[in-house]
Amino acid sequence: MIMRLAAQVIIAPKIEDAVSQLEALVTDEHIVKVIKEERFLLEDAKFAIEKAYLTNEHQTFVILGAKFFPPEIQNKLLKVIEEPPPDVAFILITPSKATILPTVRSRLPMTILKETYDEEPLALDIGQLDLASAYKFIQSNKRIDMATAKLYIEKICKEAMRSQRYHLDEKSLQLFSDLFNALDRGSPVQFVLTTLLLKLLAKKKKQNI
Repeated sequence: MIMRLAAQVIIAPKIEDAVSQLEALVTDEHIVKVIKEERFLLEDAKFAIEKAYLTNEHQTFVILGAKFFPPEIQNKLLKVIEEPPPDVAFILITPSKATILPTVRSRLPMTILKETYDEEPLALDIGQLDLASAYKFIQSNKRIDMATAKLYIEKICKEAMRSQRYHLDEKSLQLFSDLFNALDRGSPVQFVLTTLLLKLLAKKKKQNI
């Protein structure tokens, strides 16, 4: 994927690397960076908006990076993203597209770096899923952050479909979306992962012996 210096959402496994690639493209442009290691906060959004409205003689790119952008923060940024000041463009960087609201996606093009999904393989064989492996995976990941949990749900969904070993109908696929929403509402990661894997086990096709 060729990186462009333009308003967009970038899905990248390493936020710092994506920022470095963008900075390498700078010529006369002005860059404002607000990068958080984990969660983007309300004060971060306010700071970014204030910086966007400061006059500058060059094109300005406001780069916002975090593992997780809470829905209320994205809603706070929505208006300035949709109607930015003259010569200002916003770039959001995060590891999982599942964390980006549809309203933001509809206003900014999305760039997905290919290695996002290939860099760290899922430590769970979805094709051979059973109660023992599901339990081990849940216990190993019950303390992960919300953004990582959403990324895992997305990977599990893709691998379940790719394996063709599950009866996945429209209702089943809706479950994945519902679990994203459950995380946004504060449901514990352990509960969400347990629900997902038990539902998958119930949908697993019986193998002919």
